[in-house]
Amino acid sequence: MSTEVIKIDPDNPEFEVVEKAASFIRQGKLVAIPTETVYGIAADYAHPQAVKRLYEIKGRPLDKPFTVAIAFQDSMERLAIGLSPLVYKLADKFWPGPLTMVLKSPDNKTIGLRMPNSRVALRIIEASGVDVVLPSANLSGDRPAVSAAEVLSALDGKIDLLLDAGKVELGVESTVVDLTVSPLKILREGALKKEELDKAVLLKRVLFVCTGNSCRSVMAEGLLKKALAKAGRSDVEVFSCGTSAFNGLMPSPETLELLAKEGITMPDKRARRLDKTLLKSSDIILAMERYHEERILDFVPEVKNRVFLLKEFVKMRDSAPDISDPISQGRDFYEKTFYAIKEAINKIVDLI
Repeated sequence: MSTEVIKIDPDNPEFEVVEKAASFIRQGKLVAIPTETVYGIAADYAHPQAVKRLYEIKGRPLDKPFTVAIAFQDSMERLAIGLSPLVYKLADKFWPGPLTMVLKSPDNKTIGLRMPNSRVALRIIEASGVDVVLPSANLSGDRPAVSAAEVLSALDGKIDLLLDAGKVELGVESTVVDLTVSPLKILREGALKKEELDKAVLLKRVLFVCTGNSCRSVMAEGLLKKALAKAGRSDVEVFSCGTSAFNGLMPSPETLELLAKEGITMPDKRARRLDKTLLKSSDIILAMERYHEERILDFVPEVKNRVFLLKEFVKMRDSAPDISDPISQGRDFYEKTFYAIKEAINKIVDLI
């Protein structure tokens, strides 16, 4: 029997087609779908017969596990353990995209995870409601298929459904990195080049946290970016957020004015509420007040060894370890706050 073929719009996948593919996967059937790299064969990771059939069709050795494709970063924490800041950093930077990360699984083995940069793939994975393995749609050892015609040439009658979205964007398999070892090991260089990975690995991420992400943490972010640029440092990323921020709000006028006097402009800066990925991907987290430190640790306890009060981190000899909120406190208080933060930032560059 021939494989059923249905065309699908890669930019606006039709709901009915997505639901049919998801239903097939839940039933233990094999569905070839496009990603941005190559076409893959989707199957239910927890369906023994589907996985067995997939191994047989591809002619793949049983000791070579399949990569699991995910639609949300939260799935990573359910499927893998012992996740380092580097894992979150790479996920934040390259997902969705052509990066497969090999991580430690809860059964003390390993598991490869990838979030494809394809609307078709992501919507089918989400709609299926199961964990989806997604190896390339070809016989083991053959060149991966980059079009529906190539999938049919190798697998017609062997799989149940093929979604034809035309030729894929990249045409090269994902890069596979082993993060169960340190330093990480590139197992296969694909669409994501070694130079890009090396640069991301070397980047240190510093996160400033205040309440609304409209004044103190924004001041610190702007000042540190300027100090790093002056020092010729390109190995540090700087972010800021707020424990109670309203996403999308602009910094306060007073903050922008004080930064402008230092030659710092932040036209695109908008408030960002504290989130787990940002915390877990940061190497150093600097809070303005003890209250912020407590909120961070209540939210994500595992970052305990990376959270500091800004003043304590730079060992400022000050009777008050907190940097108080200047909102509604007047111009003089704003300036006092700004220069306290500037004093701390001047010491940070040599510490990170």
